[in-house]
Amino acid sequence: MATRKHSWNYENIGGATRVKVATGADIAHLGELDIKKWTVLSCPTTGLDIDDKSLKYIDVDNDGRIRVSDVVATSQWLTSVVKDANLLLKSADSIDVEMFNQENADGLVLYNSAKQILVNLGKEGSVISLADAADTVAIFAKTRFNGDGVITCQTSENEEEKAAIAAIISALGGVADRSGENGVNAEQIEKFYQAMADYVAWQEAAVEAPYGADTDKAIEAYNALDTKVKDYFVRSQLASFSPESAAKLDVQAALIETISADNLTGKTDDIAAYPIARITGKAELDINAAINPAWASKFSTLISIVKPKGKAITEESWAAIGASFAEYNAWKAAKKGGEVEALGLDTIKKMLAEDKKQALLDLVAQDVALKEASEGIDLVDKFLHIYRDFYRLLCNFVTFQDFYSKNKKVRAVFQSGRLLIDQRECRMCMQVADMAKHNTMAAASGMYLVYCDCTTKASPAKLNIVAAITVGDIGDLVVGKNAIYYDNKGQVWDAVVTKIIDNPISIGQAFWSPYRRMATTVENLINKSAADKDAAMMKDVNAKINAAPTTLPKSEDSKAPAQPFDIAKFAGIFAAFGMAVGMIGTALTSIFKGVFALKWWQLIAAFIGIMLVISGPAMVMAWMKLRRRNIAPLLNANGWAINAASKISIPFGETLTDIAHFPKLKLKDPYARKGIPAWLKVIISLISVAVVLAGLWLGNILAFAGAPSPLPMFNKEKVEVVEEAQPAEAVEAQPAEAAAEAAVAEQ
Repeated sequence: MATRKHSWNYENIGGATRVKVATGADIAHLGELDIKKWTVLSCPTTGLDIDDKSLKYIDVDNDGRIRVSDVVATSQWLTSVVKDANLLLKSADSIDVEMFNQENADGLVLYNSAKQILVNLGKEGSVISLADAADTVAIFAKTRFNGDGVITCQTSENEEEKAAIAAIISALGGVADRSGENGVNAEQIEKFYQAMADYVAWQEAAVEAPYGADTDKAIEAYNALDTKVKDYFVRSQLASFSPESAAKLDVQAALIETISADNLTGKTDDIAAYPIARITGKAELDINAAINPAWASKFSTLISIVKPKGKAITEESWAAIGASFAEYNAWKAAKKGGEVEALGLDTIKKMLAEDKKQALLDLVAQDVALKEASEGIDLVDKFLHIYRDFYRLLCNFVTFQDFYSKNKKVRAVFQSGRLLIDQRECRMCMQVADMAKHNTMAAASGMYLVYCDCTTKASPAKLNIVAAITVGDIGDLVVGKNAIYYDNKGQVWDAVVTKIIDNPISIGQAFWSPYRRMATTVENLINKSAADKDAAMMKDVNAKINAAPTTLPKSEDSKAPAQPFDIAKFAGIFAAFGMAVGMIGTALTSIFKGVFALKWWQLIAAFIGIMLVISGPAMVMAWMKLRRRNIAPLLNANGWAINAASKISIPFGETLTDIAHFPKLKLKDPYARKGIPAWLKVIISLISVAVVLAGLWLGNILAFAGAPSPLPMFNKEKVEVVEEAQPAEAVEAQPAEAAAEAAVAEQ
């Protein structure tokens, strides 16, 4: 009969259908879940908000990455050693020892070891916590044996054995015991007793020192002088062979002259390079001759100890002195057991006579016999770490349940802290493991990202983070801006913005982005124009200042006559200016005529249309990008293998950034400038409107509305047209009609 497969439940997490891990049975059957349905395929064991020790335990193959196979193996082991797998959903750091499954081999070891820990700690009850298992010093403080193969002075009850252990620690340094004490292991015991035997054997084969207590001092002086003395004999032989070269083989006066002006106490190396004595051509070194100051002390020491026969040292007698040390030097070179020499020969012989070596090795064997029980205590520590942190890992591995949680106190394991910047608290922060990968992949997330370098006095290392800003405006966010970062442990870091990935934050922010860019462009053009003009002016001024006059200024009489005023030239200028004003006026007239011809609702529609033409494309692009926002590229850049899209919708994005909200209050600014009275503001506004209307009227811009300008320059064309339209007969009849009207008036 085929085994029935586990029935999985699903839920909508982050706008996508995902597996719901909500029972102990779900955890026990993770191995049956189709790998294609896992949200994450692998993640690193560093940089996560989970205890590093827990992650190390879960990383079964110890390759520095947690994969699906590691999670499945851990889930199967964890659910097999407890009676009720639903306990894993609590993520607790303690458990009742009675809940261990004693029918399972590891479960039985956990049960026995946990009870032993409670006994060693002197605790009542059957609940063991992670803190209890982690305190190995306290667990083994009152025990003689703890299974680590290391014994201390407290392990033995014999004084001679304790003295031997102390001597081994003194000579070889010892190793740390689980109890926290310094102790020794079998390897060190063997090494110590062998060293003592070797040292005694070496001392018993001692050779008589040829010069008593001063022998070592004489050997040291001889070895230092050997090369210089042999060099002296070679120079002497060469000078004897070629007397004319003796001066060049001797101390060169020119060399002394090069250092004579300096402080000679600092020229010891230069002086030491000269021959040990003056070259005379004789194949012997007079012991009373002047010796090179750099070697005089050692030469005097050697002569005073060796006391050579005669008044001079020959090459043969110098070799004989060296030969007198040969046997003694050979014995010294064969020295063994030097690591125990500090104990003294008498103490070493006494300890060899007592011979506690085997007794100490037996104590180590008794300690090693408890290795299984000791490993059981380690197993308890492993279980409690995984028991506390495993379900949280599942909520960030099989699904992204923690990341999409509505509870702001719940954070995903990759969320490393909070960034406070520009009156905002950004909760979507993560450490940057590889900046090069982030440079390649971050833009694909579609989010507005701020990268920061973080420093603190509490840590010499610099921390790199990236924060997603999902609410508010971006006007004050620039590279170099300072902020404060709080990691998940509460440590405060000083943060500095080093890079910004510019993507839309909201549709409202995108609406104003074209105007912001236009304002920035205009500002940049104005600044550039001003800078160019300033540079040109300064260049011209500097050129005039630096130009030296070559001739004296001419007198007033010698100046060239002024050019006569050219009326035609200026008439042309004024005509061109008038034409430009007329064209501008005509254009404005057409615009205002068209505007005022529209109804009020058409004006509003036209205004909205213009705004949409400008802001519409940016808003559409923002909407499309906001729909595609995805956390996966950032996690991929940090070494995660994300198997499912993890989008950040607009409503969810608003929960990732908290912005400061102030109550609506009417507060008076004590430093605000005194305002203009309301009645005066009304008068100024009316006058301003009147001035504008008057200007439009005088400029004949309101002519289309039945308000032509009274200025002749705008009515001249009509007058000329009327005059041209009158026939010649009417013009000639005008004087006669006028005379007739005058006669009637007189009557």
